[in-house]
Amino acid sequence: MPALTLREVLALDPVRAARPELLAGEGALDRPVRWVHSSEVYEGANFLDGGELLLTNGFGLTDAGDEVRRRYVRELAARGAAGLAVEVGRALPSMPPEVTDEACRLDLPLLALHRVVPFVRIAEAANRAIVARGLSGRAVVRPWGDDHTAALLADLADRAALNQPEVEARSALAGFHPGPGARLIGVSVHGTRETGAVDRAVRLLGGAGAMRAAFPGDVLALVALPGTDGRAGAGRVGTGAGAGTGVGAGLGSRDPVRAVQEAFRTVAGAGLTVAVGHAVDAGGGWLLWSETLRAARTTLELALTVPPAEPAPAQGPSVTSARALALERELTRGGIAANRERLTALVRHTLGPLLAWEAAHASDLVRTLEVHLRHGCSPTRTAALLHIGRQSLYQRLERIESLLDLEIDDPDLLGELLTAACAHRVVRGTAVAVGGLRTVA
Repeated sequence: MPALTLREVLALDPVRAARPELLAGEGALDRPVRWVHSSEVYEGANFLDGGELLLTNGFGLTDAGDEVRRRYVRELAARGAAGLAVEVGRALPSMPPEVTDEACRLDLPLLALHRVVPFVRIAEAANRAIVARGLSGRAVVRPWGDDHTAALLADLADRAALNQPEVEARSALAGFHPGPGARLIGVSVHGTRETGAVDRAVRLLGGAGAMRAAFPGDVLALVALPGTDGRAGAGRVGTGAGAGTGVGAGLGSRDPVRAVQEAFRTVAGAGLTVAVGHAVDAGGGWLLWSETLRAARTTLELALTVPPAEPAPAQGPSVTSARALALERELTRGGIAANRERLTALVRHTLGPLLAWEAAHASDLVRTLEVHLRHGCSPTRTAALLHIGRQSLYQRLERIESLLDLEIDDPDLLGELLTAACAHRVVRGTAVAVGGLRTVA
């Protein structure tokens, strides 16, 4: 039997609950769907490998010009997207006619979703059906090389209905055996269709192991580090994912998250973006496994859509962690669009005078404030990170204090100032991404 088709996806209960209306592409409903993605930020077709159904709330189409909308549809079709489903009625009152016209011209299935259904429910139902079809042995097109591993990682990342015996049995089937005291860390890698970067990092982390799979758009992995008692943390998972000797050997009391980050900084290629989740106890139950994978995936999305607080390295991969973006994750809990009005009000209330100054002068005061606060108000570290002299930094800090009429190092203000500066970066960065249909790097 063929792979799951778009017609079959439309028959799933969560999709039907959204009251989909087919506006274009009726002749292409039997094309296979490899995966279902949702995106609040319009990054064009950069993340698509072909065969994906893209779900979006339509926010980025509200202010875009006619030609930008047409180009967006052309890019999706050129990358082989299986279809585009747009929520209408909230951010987008109705489907723009140029989007429908371009989709008709290219025979790209275009769906208007008239009822609000959480995209996570639609994606979970569709992707589980896709995985089930693949595991049944009936699929002609398999989205991944190792179905068992990919299916388990997908279920964990989506927090599907699982139980501990099932997870243990399926992880054993995938060749993943975390040992006593092992620490698990979720990892999500963007910019490659191969698992090689994970395998190289695991080899460098001597005594570690991993369960990993390549998905359309990124690589997802659970990395297991040995416990502090010195026993191995995991068994082999495929070629190159087993134990070895390296920087991770004898981790002892080393910070496991930092160790994984250092390994990826060493072995990952330039242009890759790596997000690392929390370290959790392998014996703490499958919900913890799910938690670190979900944290890695959320962190990766933020790393790809929100400008970094500090200058990115000129060469090599971009490697971050859930704890490094903890404030960003809390500010955007529930989605950026749902929090935009609240965050904008916070920024205006706290940083209004700085924003007014920056609108009239060429300056970088808000960014200077955030970097300074993130690094314990250390002038030496702040100046080095911003690549300016200390005297220039002091001038900026004096200007900030004068405009805001406060002292930056006042303990009562540190939390509010840092939160507002971070919120400004989130709102500003995603607004640029939406307006230009691209990801902010």
